[in-house]
Amino acid sequence: MKIVKHVPNTITSMNLLCGVLGVIFTFQGALDIAFYLMLAAAVCDFMDGFAARMLNAYSDMGKELDSLADLISFGLLPSLMLHRRLIEGGVTGFVAYIPLVICVFSALRLAKFNVDDRQGENFIGLPTPACAMWCGSLIYSADHGVMSMANMLHDTYLIPIASAVLAFLLICEIPMFSFKFKKGSSSNRTRYIFIAIVAAFALAVLILRINWAYIVLLAFTLYIIWNLLTALLSVRMAK
Repeated sequence: MKIVKHVPNTITSMNLLCGVLGVIFTFQGALDIAFYLMLAAAVCDFMDGFAARMLNAYSDMGKELDSLADLISFGLLPSLMLHRRLIEGGVTGFVAYIPLVICVFSALRLAKFNVDDRQGENFIGLPTPACAMWCGSLIYSADHGVMSMANMLHDTYLIPIASAVLAFLLICEIPMFSFKFKKGSSSNRTRYIFIAIVAAFALAVLILRINWAYIVLLAFTLYIIWNLLTALLSVRMAK
């Protein structure tokens, strides 16, 4: 049926819509709602690929649409959220606009991903959704967690430095494992261990009655550190 072929693109369009709405709410200062919309966009980003595999409805248009949607939801949205947070903290001038580099480097990453045949089972560089989830959960956790963390985000240098590091990670040549399980994949063991550790994080957060967004923040912080350490160990072993 022809209508089946449009299901993945429809879900991808919902990803894009969530991103656009998130941008609107960010301009209005509603960063909580913007983060919820980012999470909804991430669900759509996962489901469109799942639907494409299930329905065998792959298309070149879907590939390009997915990148465009990701640029808005996971490139523009998180960079604007960080920018808005700096403005709310009284940071002005050039420094307040540094987070926008995340949007630019997300575009470079997505363009590179579409033409890089090395990124099949795993990624090379930080995936845009992972970058966005870290940014969004950082802001949400700070607003609903300990006051000291909220004050840290008002610091003139923390968000700009984090933005520069994330921008570099988006286009670097560091291998990073994907979350998609594949039969016979050598990375499946890594994925199982990672999920087990995140589950332990989640249990600890629930027991301590800490805001749930810390689970997301801790998970993606672990993801970044894990892959950086793995790459460093690989380099040392190769010498």
